[in-house]
Amino acid sequence: MASSKNVTTFWEWGRKIICVGRNYAEHAMELKNAIPTEPVLFLKPSSAYVKEGAPVLVPYYSNNLHHEVELGVVIGKQGVSISQKAAMDHVAGYALCLDMTARDIQDECKKKGMPWTLAKAFNTSCPVSDFISKERIPDPHNLKIWLKVNDQLRQEGHTSSMIFSIPFLVSYISSIIALEEGDLILTGTPKGVAAVKEHDEIHAGLDGILSMKFTVQKQNP
Repeated sequence: MASSKNVTTFWEWGRKIICVGRNYAEHAMELKNAIPTEPVLFLKPSSAYVKEGAPVLVPYYSNNLHHEVELGVVIGKQGVSISQKAAMDHVAGYALCLDMTARDIQDECKKKGMPWTLAKAFNTSCPVSDFISKERIPDPHNLKIWLKVNDQLRQEGHTSSMIFSIPFLVSYISSIIALEEGDLILTGTPKGVAAVKEHDEIHAGLDGILSMKFTVQKQNP
């Protein structure tokens, strides 16, 4: 049965954002984390989405907001326990995404053995680009991804460096969490994460595909 929803506006109606942590070895090492042997997963709510033209907000309770640029995978067909062989049939396309992280809060949560929700799931914690069709990215594991803050290059990486491939992630996640049309998977960030402050301009891109810009504002308590 054909869906009445338009996957190109997934951020308006998609139900969840599934994030993969530490999927680039150098990023895991820069935060002094072990390189994972299976995916590290956490969730963001759909209320985390923000599009160009609206600001990224520093949560009122954080003093150390970090940028993490990521390739997002947009699910176009629901599935449970999807095989790696069939995984790409469930992918509708892609998006350039930021996983904004309240690093000071995340560090506190880690020390206390608590969930990362306050560090990862706040409003505007998932800036996203326009939808990118699969036709425009024939090989999602062959992309250069980058991020600048105030025109200074902070992150530059290549999706070929991902520890876990997109078919593996789709298969693994769907064996635990049913994937639904409009869901977004964030595939991890390369090294170079660092803090942004109020009035900074974040400029992120996928080489040869698109780029996006966001300004940073402080949330009022």
